[in-house]
Amino acid sequence: MLKAQSRPVHLYMEANPNPNSLKFVANFMLVEEGVSFDYPSAESAENSQLAKELFNFAAVQRVFIASNFVTVTKSEDVEWPEIQQIIRDHIKQYLESGQTAVSATFEKDPLFDENDSEVVKKIKGILDEYIRPAVEQDGGAIVFHSFHDGIVKVHLQGSCSGCPSSTVTLKAGIQNLLTRMLPEVKEVQAEGI
Repeated sequence: MLKAQSRPVHLYMEANPNPNSLKFVANFMLVEEGVSFDYPSAESAENSQLAKELFNFAAVQRVFIASNFVTVTKSEDVEWPEIQQIIRDHIKQYLESGQTAVSATFEKDPLFDENDSEVVKKIKGILDEYIRPAVEQDGGAIVFHSFHDGIVKVHLQGSCSGCPSSTVTLKAGIQNLLTRMLPEVKEVQAEGI
């Protein structure tokens, strides 16, 4: 992971299609490009002190960390204006202290496996090049799960998890692109939403 340094932190907030999620964007990389960490609960945040601390806020239901941003998903019974500044200030102070957002390391690229079939390599390449940047822009991530009998299964993370427009994104965007570019792909399904 990226080594933390004490530095000036500029953090701005960005809305996304999920009304319960808000993206907090930093002026530097928090984790390696193309790698993301999704924490659906405090218990799952064992490798991120930042995520653990964010779960101490009662309204926080999910934390997602990728490239230069943290996406926080809140409970529906709280409005963003009530908590957004408190969460922003906490993330800013945490990052200013020089601590790392995530303490995990990889010996190899977690996205690609030399044992993948040629079709799976192509699917992962398309997801990484064309789809990941757009999904990250909305505060989320898409992760390849499997490919079998023409069906690609993916995990939607961050603001995409539980987002009302995720089904439209999945079918109208991702499925259309993959089926056009790869005749082997017939359908795309989301796992775990």
